[in-house]
Amino acid sequence: MSIFRSTRASIAVDIATEAGNIAKHWYDTAHYRVDAKADGSPVTQADLEVETYMRNALREHFPDDGVLGEEFGDSPGSTGYRWILDPIDGTKSFVRSVPLYANLIALERDGEILFGAINLPSAGVLIHAERGGGCWRNGLPTQVSRHDRLDGAHVMATWLEDWLPATISELTSQGVVLRTWGDAYGYAMVASGHADAVVDYTVREYDLAPMPVIIEEAGGRFTSLAGERSFQRGTGVASNGILHESVLKLVSQAI
Repeated sequence: MSIFRSTRASIAVDIATEAGNIAKHWYDTAHYRVDAKADGSPVTQADLEVETYMRNALREHFPDDGVLGEEFGDSPGSTGYRWILDPIDGTKSFVRSVPLYANLIALERDGEILFGAINLPSAGVLIHAERGGGCWRNGLPTQVSRHDRLDGAHVMATWLEDWLPATISELTSQGVVLRTWGDAYGYAMVASGHADAVVDYTVREYDLAPMPVIIEEAGGRFTSLAGERSFQRGTGVASNGILHESVLKLVSQAI
């Protein structure tokens, strides 16, 4: 039985997989130029090549769909579908040879994310989900944890520079295990039940687009730090659902 409910989802997983092959090639050879974008964040030849491939592949299969990507911006479409791409999520990790970078692809229609994938090629993990079709990790169903208290909960963070020290102290005083190296990897950990929550204070929509459907189809909950069910508010919190309000209450003190 196919694990895909739609042709778009099946093709998107193939595109994410090949995007990962391209990214991993650059990661393994480590011969590329690193430039700085206007906001100071790094961009590499790998970022550009991966997004170019993803856009070309989507154009071949779905020429009338819209596409939004981190490196090449927004290309409007006419079908009501929009693909949202982050060719290499975690470029700072990528350039320092940390194997936790990811290729992200999501499909949106009428403001709702219908499909999302997190491909971690150097970690050997591919997670994807379709609305109503469950969440899958390397071809097998996956789900969030059932941990039901802050004590012993593992909470992921992409970085700690934008966390208030008081928030960190409050979490650790409650027995929370706080870990970094987040980016998409943190959301993959939550979807797989290996972590209980992940918090992002500073993100863009292409960083978060796959997360609502992935986390929700794995049985968890995704919101902004303000508690909105949106990936477009510049913040994100994903959890196993059980701990969501408890985590949100503590981490939202910093916004």
